[in-house]
Amino acid sequence: MSASREARLVQYAALIRKWNSAINLVAPASLAQLEQRHIADSAQLARLHPDPQGPWLDIGSGGGLPGLVVAIFHPELPVQLVDSDRRKVAFLQTAIRELGLANCTATAARIEELPPADAANLSARALAPLDRLVPYLDRHLAQDGTAWLMKGRNWQTELTAARRNWRFDAEIHPSTTDPAAAILQISNIRHG
Repeated sequence: MSASREARLVQYAALIRKWNSAINLVAPASLAQLEQRHIADSAQLARLHPDPQGPWLDIGSGGGLPGLVVAIFHPELPVQLVDSDRRKVAFLQTAIRELGLANCTATAARIEELPPADAANLSARALAPLDRLVPYLDRHLAQDGTAWLMKGRNWQTELTAARRNWRFDAEIHPSTTDPAAAILQISNIRHG
């Protein structure tokens, strides 16, 4: 890992710790394990997709996990963070500025009200069940785009439920930070 990337990740962790009591960016009980439970977890996307092309959209960004971490790992990649909570977007805008991430923007908006993004990549972590996320993927991904969804212990149940109304290709990547969790790589989304 480059020294500048490592320095930015350390600075990002410090910003989360500084702001967390006011905004609740991550669960207070998980703050002690911030680097492993949240930042290393989000960094898995950089390992799974080491050379992403085209714009990246992170929905329900919250404290920037995983989108801000993706922007740190890929400083040449345009990354848009979206969250409906204006306080969290204020944090994200501060973090983007302090980390010097010229490739990254943060927008306060509801996902369903955002104009279609035509994103090559879309990420979400701990946002909503998969059957509720797929319509957002359908709206915001480019036709040949890929979604990278970080899902917890119920990912298999969520996958089954989403396939009742949607067709898509799904590649399952086991999480390296939680053996019960997975990263779902979803593409070729179509209704029915």
